[in-house]
Amino acid sequence: MTVEGGSAEDRWVDDHAGPVVRPYAVTRGRARPVTGTFDLISLVTATRVDVVGESGLGPEHVAIVALCQRMQSVAEVAAHLDLPVGTVRVLLGDLMARDLVQVRPPRGSAGLPDESVFEAVINGLRAL
Repeated sequence: MTVEGGSAEDRWVDDHAGPVVRPYAVTRGRARPVTGTFDLISLVTATRVDVVGESGLGPEHVAIVALCQRMQSVAEVAAHLDLPVGTVRVLLGDLMARDLVQVRPPRGSAGLPDESVFEAVINGLRAL
């Protein structure tokens, strides 16, 4: 289905919001993960090599498992997949519930900036 000026996926609400439809569809409308809390600097590692045959997983779930064969931070996962951090958190919750990824909280985050600073950096990098 196309909308005047492009496809439905490419439709922007305003200059700062970005595309809204796709992340909503990827998470099936969920805004919170089913399990776990994820800082931007939490480290994610896949527990299995291949999950392509798993039922109920979308292509984004499979991409996260493939990407996290090597340890990645939540922020890196979001940046590599070009997905909002909130969407990645929901998907990570799904994967954690199935024991397909392990997420380790950051060690000794004292002295690090607030999470909103990291989100602003990611958004700024995407804008480039």
